[in-house]
Amino acid sequence: MSRIGRVERTTKETSVLVEINLDGTGKVDVSTGVGFYDHMLDQLGRHGLFDLTVKTEGDLHIDSHHTIEDSALALGAAFKQALGDKVGIYRFGNCTVPLDESLAQVTVDLSGRPYLVHTEPENMAPMIGSYDTTMTRHIFESFVAQAQIALHIHVPYGRNAHHIVECQFKALARALRYAAEFDPRAAGILPSTKGAL
Repeated sequence: MSRIGRVERTTKETSVLVEINLDGTGKVDVSTGVGFYDHMLDQLGRHGLFDLTVKTEGDLHIDSHHTIEDSALALGAAFKQALGDKVGIYRFGNCTVPLDESLAQVTVDLSGRPYLVHTEPENMAPMIGSYDTTMTRHIFESFVAQAQIALHIHVPYGRNAHHIVECQFKALARALRYAAEFDPRAAGILPSTKGAL
């Protein structure tokens, strides 16, 4: 059974194509026009071992907001699609990742209920290249809304904005990977006492 999601999203502001294979090898092909965001999506695919394609054309002449947001929405929808019925998966995953002076702690529940808790150090540098650092939380909000997962991200400390954001994406990749993997002891079992996820 292949666990592949494919979503195309077109508005007056953006045109987005996302494809994800949850059982891939970390092959990534990403182009959004926002260099640092491409770098973060690359981390997500490679560390999650997801084969990931993201092709976005957006109104970057205005700013990067719509491009980043719509890519995250499409990615969340594709992830949900790829998960399928969730039978036999672990459902929960967590990972703590350091990046030099920064640390990210991420926990996910592939619950079918969108909820985000996100904390990171205040007074971060406002920009990383053309990437607005206030968009990090919004990326996760958008992803969670479409993927319908509970996501808790906590960065207790860090100084360098690049490191602070990157360790979040790396930890998220691993947590999603662990949660989406099949539990050999629970084959054919939906990991929910409610009977639905």
